[in-house]
Amino acid sequence: HVEATAHLNRDLQLIKDLGKKAGVVLNPHTPIVMVEHVLELCDLVLVMTVNPGFGGQFFIHDGLRKIEQLAAIREKNGYPFLIEVDGGINHETAPLCLASGADVLVAGSYIFTHHNRKEAIDRLRGVL
Repeated sequence: HVEATAHLNRDLQLIKDLGKKAGVVLNPHTPIVMVEHVLELCDLVLVMTVNPGFGGQFFIHDGLRKIEQLAAIREKNGYPFLIEVDGGINHETAPLCLASGADVLVAGSYIFTHHNRKEAIDRLRGVL
């Protein structure tokens, strides 16, 4: 999380120097400008479409704009990072995220609160 460190660039570089993959997280209120200077170091950018802390929240649609902006920055600069989306992912929001440029989706509550997890996973896969 951008908010968790005073030295984001240094932290990402330390992770990369250890031969590991590194990523950053954008909370719903965190603008992309806060990470633009480190995107070349990122293997993953996680766009939170809920406020982190607890499951079952509703999808914040403003996250779609962030996904689109990140996808455009990635394409323009040839960056290799994946765009991951976490929060409120279900059979309705998943296609929106993918159409906006997301590569990886995290579906927690949608699956784990469903009466039939296999059915929830199948339904989610069906719209992907």
